[in-house]
Amino acid sequence: MIDHTVKSYNEQLDHLKTMTIAMGQLTEAQLKDALDAVERSDPELAQHVIEREPHANHSEHEIDELAIGILALRQPVAIDLRSVLSALRIANELERICDYAADLAERFITLGHNGGPQQRSFMEFGRFAATMLHDAMSAYENRNPELAENVWGRDKKLDEIYTILFRDLVTRMVEDPERVSETIQLLFMARGIERVGDRATNIAENVLYLVRGTLPGDDRPKGDATRRILLHKPN
Repeated sequence: MIDHTVKSYNEQLDHLKTMTIAMGQLTEAQLKDALDAVERSDPELAQHVIEREPHANHSEHEIDELAIGILALRQPVAIDLRSVLSALRIANELERICDYAADLAERFITLGHNGGPQQRSFMEFGRFAATMLHDAMSAYENRNPELAENVWGRDKKLDEIYTILFRDLVTRMVEDPERVSETIQLLFMARGIERVGDRATNIAENVLYLVRGTLPGDDRPKGDATRRILLHKPN
């Protein structure tokens, strides 16, 4: 009876991990398709991202239900407890990233072919964040703290890229007032991508917590200087 109970408990923990990995795969697909839609000027693909967004909410709800059931009935401790808590937290981060992907798709559709961000810098920024997400989930799947630390360290680089892109967009707004509305949409799209990177970094921190039982000791390195950017219209 005890062996059966232990086996059932382990199966629940394994299933929770499997569900979280599957949600990560959905999230990666959503982000990739949103970026592809922008790069290819493909409104149909963007619409598909929007329509698929509720799947992420459903996945998070299922993970929540299983995790809460394990907490209530099994009362896990040590690494088992960290496994459950990490799955809960990571699922929440993934759901938010799916929200950002859907928002990116919606704003692209709003822009249409008028000012869409096909420029290389914007797409490289998006791909950088997508790679952070992929590596963070790979670190989770393989319980790889070194890879998680690598993702954590990349957040500063993402911020630096975001700062450059932000400055370019604000300059564009100043120099071309007729396109202010379009540029504002691009600023929101860039901000969403920056938040994807932050969420991927949060996932990496949860992997470190899961494997080692502690979070990174140092403050997260930041390179976001957008708060200090203030441009004036040329005379």
